Amino acid sequence: MIVNQWVPAAHRGDAIGDSARRVRDMLRGLGHDADVFALTVDDSLRDEIRSFDDAGATHGDLTVFHYALPSPMTEAFASVSGRRVLQYHNVTPAHFFADYDPALFRLAVLGRRELATLAGRVDLALGDSDYNRRELEELGFGDTGVLPIAVDTDRMARLARQPALERMLDDGLVNILFVGRMVPNKKIEDHIRLAEHYKRYVDADYRFIFVGRYDAVPRYFAMVRALMTELKMPADRFWFTGNVPDEDLATFYRAASAYVSLSEHEGFCVPLLEAMAADVPVLAYAATAVPETLGDAGVQFAPKNLEYAAELLGLLVYDDDLRASVLAGQRARLADFSDAAMRARLARLIARFS
Repeated sequence: MIVNQWVPAAHRGDAIGDSARRVRDMLRGLGHDADVFALTVDDSLRDEIRSFDDAGATHGDLTVFHYALPSPMTEAFASVSGRRVLQYHNVTPAHFFADYDPALFRLAVLGRRELATLAGRVDLALGDSDYNRRELEELGFGDTGVLPIAVDTDRMARLARQPALERMLDDGLVNILFVGRMVPNKKIEDHIRLAEHYKRYVDADYRFIFVGRYDAVPRYFAMVRALMTELKMPADRFWFTGNVPDEDLATFYRAASAYVSLSEHEGFCVPLLEAMAADVPVLAYAATAVPETLGDAGVQFAPKNLEYAAELLGLLVYDDDLRASVLAGQRARLADFSDAAMRARLARLIARFS
């Protein structure tokens, strides 16, 4: 069977594009003719990703369209020959951007509006979480299911060590990690407030590390920095790294005493799996798809009481018995996202259309 995947943009390190390439390789291993097509492709991926202009893009027996933002692919997908499977990775609700970026607000509104145009025009609509699947159902998609993002959970262990960065991080401070873009739904300001509680009630020897772009929503990041000043938080205890090479990312995970997610909107949240794969205990606000991705793993809390969260964070860092128990649970949860589990899901999907 010819199985094509469409992604609007293919960027190395992007969760959707990385998943599509991993799925492609698994499909090829199952004996299928599989490729990924994109409108824009990083130079480093041009040997792996085919241009959407390629005639082969529309000639699949089965086409899987990864949807996360509006693009010319949407209408083309609705009329492509062969069977059509939508995989929905969620669109951040527009209200998160209302106070910070009118253009992103409009893009989010258009993204959800455009998604709705595909209802009734696909053979199967998949969310990468049940949270996303339920949203598809509410929009009027009939036949729905779940196919998680394909994550290489062994990747962190394979990446080369970075001795210089390791020495910088091994200076006696407790490293608390977050990975992702600095955007409003991630609630980075709540990390700053959490740090203030942690410093006051738990430990003054801390460092909060934020790995990911901080220039996507400049007004939002300026608000975060202003909050740090307002709370009189020492700037040297907060490290905003921007994008980093994979080897550095792995080093930050290895050096972390805990991973914290305070996001209020996630369709899946790949860094939770990366943290678990790196054997970093996770503390997460239990919102949207986060409880589904973690399952029974990590330490989850709700409602969002940051003083309580600071106490939980201190226990994760310093209570060896709790830490060992949490890590054991996380290792067990990772089995649900193994390559074997993903291949089995793909085999069932293909069998449905064979």
